[in-house]
Amino acid sequence: MLDWTQTILLALIQGLSEFLPISSSAHLVLPAQLLSWSDQGLLFDVFVHGGTLLAVMIYFRADLISLLGTLASGAAFRSSGDNELWLLAAATIPTVLVGLLFNEIISGSLRNLPVIAFTTLFFGILMGLAARMTSAESHSNHRAISLRDAFFIGLAQSMALVPGVSRSGVTITAALMLGYNLATSARFSFLLSIPVILMAMGFMAFTWSTGETTTAPISQLLIAMLVAGLSAYATIALFLGILDRIGLMPFVWYRLILGCGLVVVIILS
Repeated sequence: MLDWTQTILLALIQGLSEFLPISSSAHLVLPAQLLSWSDQGLLFDVFVHGGTLLAVMIYFRADLISLLGTLASGAAFRSSGDNELWLLAAATIPTVLVGLLFNEIISGSLRNLPVIAFTTLFFGILMGLAARMTSAESHSNHRAISLRDAFFIGLAQSMALVPGVSRSGVTITAALMLGYNLATSARFSFLLSIPVILMAMGFMAFTWSTGETTTAPISQLLIAMLVAGLSAYATIALFLGILDRIGLMPFVWYRLILGCGLVVVIILS
């Protein structure tokens, strides 16, 4: 069982890293790998993901209300090509299929330092290339994401099931490579996190209910949820507020430094 210090720290890591292009899964695996902490358990994961889900839903509440209104009016079923609900569905399906087919491999043999070091470096370099290749024209291009491109962004997102890739990082990278500007790419990536987090929570809750006995006091879980939610909301607001000014390169450099540090740790161990 986690103590209170570990609980707060892991919840803070989840909240701060969930929506930054640096991989929350990698940062949650690292304390256990480097500090020999006990596994936090699936129920803990459900609660902290619940906190980050509430954060992104509250931040994008106007968009969600609009999407739900489209669904309630039936407009979503009359036009699929440019409807954002269909775009989110098209981008979510590949991730669901890959998660169901390869869950045992992803949750088992791929959760280790060498894999995290490689994915942190490789996808950091890829994100840097996408940021460098983005032209001034694409920065001013506010065209809406197409259904075909949404599916390809979803294919890229499925790679983020591997620790170290970063869901927000790889989806923003994919959108940039498809010619969308940074603001459009980030917004779609964040909206796309809602169905993905929801399904991840459902899967973890089901897995926990059918076998795992690890648990924690409800007060500890609720505090973890609150810490994750508040830190996630602050991160979303800050990230989207400064993204156009700073771009992705600070996160690229962070990933490269982290990846190289992990390589050193692996060599020394």
